[in-house]
Amino acid sequence: MKAIWLDQQPRLRSDLPAPSPAANAALVRVRLAGVCSTDLALMDGYYPFTGVLGHEFVGEISAAPAAPERVGERVVGSINISCGHCRECLACRPSHCLNRAVLGIKRQDGAFAESLCLPLKNLHRVPDQVPDTAAVFTEPLAAALEIPEVTTIKPSDRVLLVGAGRLGQLIARVLALTGADLDVVARHAHQRQRLQGIGSRCIAEDEVAEGEYDLVIEASGAPSGFALARRALRPRGTLCLKSTYRGEVPVALSSLVVDEIRIIGSRCGPFPAALRLLEQQRVDPTPLIDCVEPLANGVLALQRAAEPTVLKALIDCR
Repeated sequence: MKAIWLDQQPRLRSDLPAPSPAANAALVRVRLAGVCSTDLALMDGYYPFTGVLGHEFVGEISAAPAAPERVGERVVGSINISCGHCRECLACRPSHCLNRAVLGIKRQDGAFAESLCLPLKNLHRVPDQVPDTAAVFTEPLAAALEIPEVTTIKPSDRVLLVGAGRLGQLIARVLALTGADLDVVARHAHQRQRLQGIGSRCIAEDEVAEGEYDLVIEASGAPSGFALARRALRPRGTLCLKSTYRGEVPVALSSLVVDEIRIIGSRCGPFPAALRLLEQQRVDPTPLIDCVEPLANGVLALQRAAEPTVLKALIDCR
């Protein structure tokens, strides 16, 4: 099997054995896979991982020992592989399984390959109306949808999104559907151009009003973005963190107590809701695509994804 293998540096391998599904899993032939910032961070040593990269994908079930009727089904997959018996799984929090593997990130080979394996319960059928180029965004769109899952957003709220990169673009599209008064801090012209017409205002960092926002989402991944998000919040406002930070971020904890700030971490989200939005064409992520490379050029796709003006690079694994 061909795949993009990470071992300090990514490289194309054509000598990997094809994965074999367990009794409760399926073999998925990958069609398209998306490169995200986590993939680039893993290449940069953010987390020690050796194996096949990639966790955003759309594919087709080619084998399923326990569910042969699902063979041929076009699917996307949630990335957390849970054990089913730890205290977090038993409390219905499988994405926080104490023994979890994570597709293309932790103890599970990922989607930059001709095939992958995932448990059947992780695989969600893609509606016929949703093209592969949209379906491949299901995982990050679900992550964006986790924000209204864990917070209350009213149309009367003033909302600020800090960061308009790969995930920020999808978050902006989700938040625009709430009817809230939405400002987006977008540093670069290509980010602002992709946000035109979605129902938000693009502003510069020095235009952010201090202490004016009910809800601020931090999606820049930079300590300076966190500091800006904190300054923008009103007392008793909510700060939602969508970024993971490499290293430590200095935080003035006393001000959080005095202003009674609510802080929420937000990671993975609901796949069925993301697929409904795509099916109903309420969110169109395809304008974010900058390049598509065949699997043989997968390393080039990773290099393109790291370019400052590129939002989404796809790998065609067929």
